[in-house]
Amino acid sequence: KDAMLSPVLVSPIESSVLQSPVFTKQPGSIVFPVDSQEKNREVVFSCEAQGSPSPLYRWKLNGTAITPKSVSHYSLSGGNLRISHLDKDQDAGTYQCLAFNSFGTIVSREASLTFAYMENFKTHRRSSVSVREGQGVVLLCGPPSHSGDLTFSWIFNEYPSFVKQDTRRFISQETGNLYIAKVEPSDVGNYTCVVTNTVTKTRVQGPPTPLVLRSDGIMGEYEPKIEVQFPEIVHVAKGSTVKVECFALGNPVPSISWRRMDGIPFSRKVDVRKASGVLEIPYFQQEDTGTYECVAENSRGRNTVKGKLSFYAPPHLIEKPQDVQKPIDDSLVWECKATGKPKPSYRWMKNGENLESLEERIQVANGLLSISRLMLSDIGMYQCVAGNKHGEVYSNAELKVIAVAPDFSQNQLRSHTMVKEGGDVLMECRPKMSPWGGISWRKGSETLQEISILDNGNLRIQNATKPDAGLYTCVARNQFGVASSSGTLMVKEPTIITTPPSTLDVTVGESIVLPCQVTHDPSLELKFTWFFNEQLIHFGNHGGYFEKVGGQHSAGDIMIRNIQLRHAGKYTCAVQTKVDSISIAADLVVRGPPGPPTSIHVEEISDTTASLSWRPGPDNHSPVTTYTIQARTPFSLGWQAVTTVPEVVGGRRLTATVIDLSPWVEYEFRVLASNAIGTGEPSKPSKQARTKETSPKVTPANVSGGGGSRSELVITWEPVPEELQNGGGFGYVVAFRPYGATGWMQAAVPSSEASKYVFKNESIQPFSPFQVKVGVYNNEGEGPFGPVITIYSAEEEPGRAPTRIRAKSLSASEIEVSWKALPWNTSKRRVLGYEVSQKREKEEAASVQRTVGNQTSAIIRGVRGSNTYYVTVRAYNTAGAGLPSVTVNVTTKKPPPSQPPAKVMWNTLNSKIILNWEQVKALENESEVTGYKVLYKRNRHSRPSVMETNTTSVELSLPMDEEYFIQIKPFGEGGEGSSSRQITIPRIPGQSLVDCFLILHSSQWRCHSYCQYCFIVLTTDWSFSGPSHVFKRNR
Repeated sequence: KDAMLSPVLVSPIESSVLQSPVFTKQPGSIVFPVDSQEKNREVVFSCEAQGSPSPLYRWKLNGTAITPKSVSHYSLSGGNLRISHLDKDQDAGTYQCLAFNSFGTIVSREASLTFAYMENFKTHRRSSVSVREGQGVVLLCGPPSHSGDLTFSWIFNEYPSFVKQDTRRFISQETGNLYIAKVEPSDVGNYTCVVTNTVTKTRVQGPPTPLVLRSDGIMGEYEPKIEVQFPEIVHVAKGSTVKVECFALGNPVPSISWRRMDGIPFSRKVDVRKASGVLEIPYFQQEDTGTYECVAENSRGRNTVKGKLSFYAPPHLIEKPQDVQKPIDDSLVWECKATGKPKPSYRWMKNGENLESLEERIQVANGLLSISRLMLSDIGMYQCVAGNKHGEVYSNAELKVIAVAPDFSQNQLRSHTMVKEGGDVLMECRPKMSPWGGISWRKGSETLQEISILDNGNLRIQNATKPDAGLYTCVARNQFGVASSSGTLMVKEPTIITTPPSTLDVTVGESIVLPCQVTHDPSLELKFTWFFNEQLIHFGNHGGYFEKVGGQHSAGDIMIRNIQLRHAGKYTCAVQTKVDSISIAADLVVRGPPGPPTSIHVEEISDTTASLSWRPGPDNHSPVTTYTIQARTPFSLGWQAVTTVPEVVGGRRLTATVIDLSPWVEYEFRVLASNAIGTGEPSKPSKQARTKETSPKVTPANVSGGGGSRSELVITWEPVPEELQNGGGFGYVVAFRPYGATGWMQAAVPSSEASKYVFKNESIQPFSPFQVKVGVYNNEGEGPFGPVITIYSAEEEPGRAPTRIRAKSLSASEIEVSWKALPWNTSKRRVLGYEVSQKREKEEAASVQRTVGNQTSAIIRGVRGSNTYYVTVRAYNTAGAGLPSVTVNVTTKKPPPSQPPAKVMWNTLNSKIILNWEQVKALENESEVTGYKVLYKRNRHSRPSVMETNTTSVELSLPMDEEYFIQIKPFGEGGEGSSSRQITIPRIPGQSLVDCFLILHSSQWRCHSYCQYCFIVLTTDWSFSGPSHVFKRNR
């Protein structure tokens, strides 16, 4: 139990020494790893307080007092609590430290003790996962029972081969699952989930999951399907880092992008990582809240998912109660304010126990503590506790109670009190005195009857009249003395609203004025306040819809512009003066487009039709005239309007039949209502419904073929999309015959994704024409054939080699090769172009480039200088390359100079740019310099102009009101050499002086005689200490 508190007389010297307890160190939460190998498993909660007399300590666990004993595993060292031989079930919970001395008791913040652990996976074998190539797959981790944060990784086949994340593979750190957007043959193998507890550092491996490929074909392309979604609402603490995940399966592999729905661009702190699969926002603040959208997109379509990031913050005290000394019978008001989201709640404690309002004089309301008629028993230590679901904060204050004579110095009567005629007024008399004594009133010199004086000493005057005005005096007495205070009462005319209440009717988009006019006492100022559905209207906010338009002193009219449906409701005008306040209300009815219909049902469905029913939504005060039906499929781009019977669905009708649907396709339907004002929001989609099967009607597009190996006829086509296959068991019928024959040969291709058929027969002659047509079928029967086209069988490689092969070196990096073309002959061995191959001495692999058509020469680029290359030429066609030509060799020229021009200087003179540089000397193994190319352009993205010179200077006649970028290259027979560093010449408008800019590459520089000013420009190889300098030649 706390020490009993009693009033004590204290001398000034003693009071300067004595002190109530104040925490200097409070306990913090602890997470203890269960897997710890420490022999003495123990933790220590710290707690220190200062005060005089020195504070004593005690502790609570989950609100129950802890009693340390010699045989207990709890022990105290000062205020610190040591817990030995930890037990997970017994010791986990919430701890608080209590410090007390003769002034009272204070309680620390809460500190939790939790235990982190992780068990092993319970299953030792997992079934294999079978997928098609090109299909997406999700491999589940299913982490074991644990406490503490986890991280996840996956082993592919054997340790240490870990799965690397990229645009195609993603590991969720929320679930541990592995997502592969599009499976490739290289993905086949065993996958093992590895789970790490970040607290205990324990790592466990799950059983391997085999991933195998199905043998029934390759998965076709399909739009993204988002598998990793973040919640609709994510609560984020102030200042913390939030990570949200998003990943999609699809073929081709979808790209992931992020955006804010309010259009605000991401700040620089936002990190989009792992091929955009994770959005990370560090140091989360209020401005980061909002709705975020993840967009998954590929060539087949796009999908999105949205989620809201909601800001929360633990309580933070912004106003705390302070130590006070109050007279006996006085009143105490302590206010405690804290910020936080959600808004904090408050409770008060006295000497370590919750303070309840058991007495009427003690009131606790949110953060406000008020105690009237203070007693000596009220002395003690008080604490305000502000908390929300994210934490609690404590503040301490000491209350001392004393006794004094009546005193009005701090609470004089109001010098002037106003009341409206016919109204009631309360004149407060609040002297400081302890204990509370007697109160009396007089008007002028006349003593007032006690019937008008309230128990608390205040004076109430009801139904005030003009004669009630005058000077009033309050007199206070107790055993310690007498005091008085005076003030004047003034009676004013009442305020009256002259505008009658009304009901107004408007349409969405219109504007309206709501009137509010009054009569009032001319000596008083008016204040007009408007409320919408009992909520204060803040003019300037609300999207600019509300505007004050009352032009006169006695008018508070407002205008609502561009009215919307949400503006319908009750509007209240409140008028306030210093003596009274009145209000008047008006109801506003807004007519607008209908609300969304409800309960959309598919009553009956066939192969091309669907019967729908629905219920009407709110008509928003204007009757529904028509309904519009829209549909969506997995293959459509969003919602599309559909044809119905009846063609126009009237507003009284709640059923319709949708026609012209595609067979064997899953549909969703929604309904939109329209009235005389407009079309409203759509209904929620109906449940998915699939149309019935029927025989196919659409044949493959882009039927073609050709090529292949000898004796083959290759036929290709574009597969019929799934939404046009009209049923299951879809396949193709390929019919073909030699050109001019009468009978058809047919072959069935039983795969909806097939796009190729190869017919092989040794009797097929090379490059022979065939007539081909491709038809379709499904479980419901055969469909039509497509048009007949002509396709040629495979041809043979060219049978001859090119002749007259010539090769010469153009530069150190280019070789020109020429040859004589082969004639087209009738042996069905076409020539589509030529292959030119080259390799250096002692190289085994050759580089190959192709030409097209009858081209008889080619330039080989990218070769090395001073090297011998061996060149051959072959003709080729769809069957491959023919015989090689004889091999010729050629030696490339020496490489161009490797050193760039140095000591480049420039200046301007009479609208000319004068450039000078040092001559480049070629090395022994480089070709001689025969000239220089000066490249200049007006901006970084334009194509440069080129000037050639065989000297080391050049003059450019260019307008000086433009910025220029210049580079200089040496060249010789080996080609172009290394370029100088790019020079930027700034724009010099209205040049009146002859200025010179010097580029410093070394310590040597000079200022020409024709320069009036010289500006030194330091390159990145230099630094210059001190201020910028401009040198004038004659100084």
